[in-house]
Amino acid sequence: MNLASLDLNLVVALRALLEERNVTRAGRRVGLSQPAMSAALARLRRHFDDDLLARVGGHYELTALGQVLLDRTATAYAVLERLFASQADFDPARESREFRLVASDYAVALFGTELAHVVHEEAPGIRLRFTQTPATVVDDTAALLSATDGLLMPHGVISGLPVTDLYDDRWVFIVADDHPGVDDRLTRQDLARLPWVTYQRTYDAPAVRQLGMLGIEPRVEVSVDSFQLLPLMVAGTRRIAMIQARLAQLLSPLAAVRTVEPPYEAVPLREALWWHPVHTHDAAHIWLRETAARVGRRLGGAPEVPGP
Repeated sequence: MNLASLDLNLVVALRALLEERNVTRAGRRVGLSQPAMSAALARLRRHFDDDLLARVGGHYELTALGQVLLDRTATAYAVLERLFASQADFDPARESREFRLVASDYAVALFGTELAHVVHEEAPGIRLRFTQTPATVVDDTAALLSATDGLLMPHGVISGLPVTDLYDDRWVFIVADDHPGVDDRLTRQDLARLPWVTYQRTYDAPAVRQLGMLGIEPRVEVSVDSFQLLPLMVAGTRRIAMIQARLAQLLSPLAAVRTVEPPYEAVPLREALWWHPVHTHDAAHIWLRETAARVGRRLGGAPEVPGP
């Protein structure tokens, strides 16, 4: 494909047409007349050799190719937007822009809050937007990162992308304060027989893989999409859950649970900021990464686990 022969303004028109599924509304959205948008649709149909929008009764629906292009166009639009927003210099005290970071609720609670404090003090015109890590993060991480500024995720899940380490944490188990079957320690037999609460995404994959290598198959009774819900689901039950030590410490006032060391040497947890190579030399992104690394150094190494 020769990009020089393409009118990249058609990306804007294509996105509006696929999302609005109406020529008039799409034109109004991007500031084009109805005839001009109809002409853009005709050019797009010739290029893709597909109708993209097919009339069904009194409305339009996307063709199979149109449905495929819907997500791809949104990603391409975001990449182009970031490309042309790139700057040679960046003054955080004077600039006004938004950084979008993909992160679990754990990463936002531990690291995101600290980053937000620093940004508030040093860069009052900068906005941070955190969005939940999708379950499909490992399917096409590069595509996800091309449309955002970074991904907060520990090592062991993805690879092959630029990364800067932030801070260390460790895995611990939590049980109810009054758990009848657990004193001050867990055994591997306990891990196999007791019901579990688990975080349902692939984010904690290294720790879960380690359990499988040890021959332990968790008996999952509850699965949630928030690490911060784990203590609430454990309190007052016979359930157990694996959670980051820093988060367990932060949430300890909210639920009647206690931390217990794993009955094995748990894999280390090193949180990191991953980004797409397209951002590597962008001045604003360099500032973001340097600030993130500085905040991470303040958090430091893995914490000690408080006793029961």
